[in-house]
Amino acid sequence: MLDAKLRPLIDPPLGLLGRALAGIGISANILTLGGLALGLGGAVAVAFGELWLGLALILANRLLDGLDGAVARVRGPTQLGGYFDIVADFAFYVSVPLGFGILASENTLPALVLVASFVLTGVSFLAFAVIAAERGESTEAHGTKSFFYSTGLAEGTETIAVFVAMCVFPAWFGAIAYGYAALCVLTVFQRSALAVMQFRA
Repeated sequence: MLDAKLRPLIDPPLGLLGRALAGIGISANILTLGGLALGLGGAVAVAFGELWLGLALILANRLLDGLDGAVARVRGPTQLGGYFDIVADFAFYVSVPLGFGILASENTLPALVLVASFVLTGVSFLAFAVIAAERGESTEAHGTKSFFYSTGLAEGTETIAVFVAMCVFPAWFGAIAYGYAALCVLTVFQRSALAVMQFRA
């Protein structure tokens, strides 16, 4: 919901850093894989109760996730890079609730519900992208991407805000997880309604 609105603010500094990194030979795929390693490390830190370390690694993951796209725009995006990017994103997204589920037994059920909602959201997102590509449709509302990015109520910005809240207020993990899972399910319904309107012809 907020991703497209934040792009004008974050793209200029990311673009500067992306050009600098591309200039010294760092590839977008290296940043994607490095960001994934940091994100998974953040989930492991959460599982061991090191929540502030986990938060720092989660934020570092998001920084590298932004930079890989910036480098790709300089060096030229690739289909393989787009594949790695989306796989890394969803691996990171599900790992953080898993970390909280391991941290405390009372977190297990809300963590499972949140992961399930992420799976549903991811399926709707990717299915929409595949059909939009088959129809030759495109959008740059979220910047230049390897495939169609459909807008939803629950996007990257909202997910990171939720992860930050979980790390800062771990006692509220269950309530936060259930609330965001509901928003993810609403996103699936919203995207499905958009698909009905956009793909009916």
